Amino acid sequence: MPTNGLKIRSGDQVIVIAGKDKSYRGSPRRGRVIGVLPKEKRVIVDGVNVLKRAVRQSQKVRQGGIIESPGPINVSNVMLVCPACDKPTRVGYRRREDGRKVRVCRKCHTDIDE
Repeated sequence: MPTNGLKIRSGDQVIVIAGKDKSYRGSPRRGRVIGVLPKEKRVIVDGVNVLKRAVRQSQKVRQGGIIESPGPINVSNVMLVCPACDKPTRVGYRRREDGRKVRVCRKCHTDIDE
């Protein structure tokens, strides 16, 4: 997997810890990362920071109207959710016996990458 300089990668489950989408009906928002923008230090999370845009009907866009799409959010405003313990956690790194560098959950000390 190519590294992008961030500890969060595409496909990770994250929780929003700051910003306007921090709390939704009392519980923090969760979602899957669908895109990573490492140069801007932003991630695109499904269902978070939803932007609405009015689009005219054209050959590319059959159905005109208001289209909702997720916008980027700063990587410092999200926290990775460990797939093993299902808790938001910080990320550490460790070298395996075969020399591969893997991400590690700081709470339960299990590998996040398979």
